[in-house]
Amino acid sequence: MDAADFIVRDLRLEIWEAVQPMVRAVWVPGGCDVGIPICLSLSRSAYIYRIMYKVAAFYRFIRIADIPARRREILAFGATLSGMCGTILLAPEGINATIAAESDAMDRMIAFLDERFGICEHGIKYSTSEETPFNRFKVRPKKEIITMRCPDADPTQQVGQYVSPAEWNALLDDPEVTVIDTRNDYETHVGTFAGAVDPKLRTFTDFAGYVEANLDPQRHKIVAMYCTGGIRCEKASAFMLARGFENVFHLKGGILKYLEDVPAEESKWQGDCFVFDKRVAVGQALQKGDWSMCFGCRAPLSAEDRERDDYEPGVSCRQCTERLTPELAASLRMRHRQMAGQ
Repeated sequence: MDAADFIVRDLRLEIWEAVQPMVRAVWVPGGCDVGIPICLSLSRSAYIYRIMYKVAAFYRFIRIADIPARRREILAFGATLSGMCGTILLAPEGINATIAAESDAMDRMIAFLDERFGICEHGIKYSTSEETPFNRFKVRPKKEIITMRCPDADPTQQVGQYVSPAEWNALLDDPEVTVIDTRNDYETHVGTFAGAVDPKLRTFTDFAGYVEANLDPQRHKIVAMYCTGGIRCEKASAFMLARGFENVFHLKGGILKYLEDVPAEESKWQGDCFVFDKRVAVGQALQKGDWSMCFGCRAPLSAEDRERDDYEPGVSCRQCTERLTPELAASLRMRHRQMAGQ
């Protein structure tokens, strides 16, 4: 039984309407699977049901004081909520998080954080997961909620112009607009917008150097950027405005909001969108994609990647097999066998 399974005792008909939307499977001692009509007639048996996790991704650039006290406050409240997991980053410049929980618990946490940090001002990106997306709940203090190491990139002072998902396609089609993907190279491998520039960043801190070396305010008159949820573009746009670029746009809500709002027949997105949880990637309407993750190097793997001769489950993939030492490979194989129960 994993963390998404709960034992419910003395299930009564009067609470069934509240429980039923979360039920995925019902089990009765003895190994007999039963349907809902039968389980309703049993008043004193143990049942197991699988919940659907509600996943929330959000951020806000806002001045935050006394980070240690805020951290303790959030951790204490999170400990009272069922199934709460994921990570919240706190820094003097704001809050950034992807968390998951049962639906009611998530609603309570969002209300708690909105009251203190106004996180609903820019919207929350919601999705679902049938499995526990994260191993535990963490609140981590940071110097920046998105690391760039450029003091003049301050989204609390200035940011680019927001573009809604409904208006984004027009920018993609405009030949005068330079569209830039601000994500890391392993993310763009999973999916990207047609025609966008891929800077092939190893980390987001490389973005400033890319701009200095490749972009010119006099030649690149209109720049539009996008990222997973919008946070990197906020900081990237602040940086570019500080460097003299005048017409800077970014996709509001990021790729996730675009995939949620724009119909498949109108979408210009190609592939899936990498996400930082156990789902690995999501596609149209934020449905889980067919991607896994290499245990050796954490690279996202498509179905085609997993069919290659140089892929070894639990050990390595095409991106890391050549640099994997024999000692590390042996250790990973042993761990994989242990996890598989062999």
